[in-house]
Amino acid sequence: MITVYGISNCDTVKKARRWLEQHAIEYRFHDLRSDGLDKSQVQSWLQELGWETLVNRRSTSWKALDAAEREQMDDHRALAAILQQPTLIKRPLLDIGHERHCGFSAPAWEALLLRHTL
Repeated sequence: MITVYGISNCDTVKKARRWLEQHAIEYRFHDLRSDGLDKSQVQSWLQELGWETLVNRRSTSWKALDAAEREQMDDHRALAAILQQPTLIKRPLLDIGHERHCGFSAPAWEALLLRHTL
């Protein structure tokens, strides 16, 4: 089962969910705010993707961090920051079971989902 991680009021997450529905692709939505995050899950995302991919450095959550914290960011610091502020994650996070992808691009998702024939 595909899982889409995001926040319900994010425009990009809304576009991604609409795209999945238009293509009749079943998925489960996990709201980062209301459903929360598991530390081990975030650790595995960081190991797979790295903080540079997982963290949205254009977000208001990123900009709200102290400048020194942003400059010293690494996987370890990102774990603590994401657990404290889940909206730091670049949305949506698409989990297709054996790999994860951040952000939404209709052509990229189409190629990915057709490649894996979900």
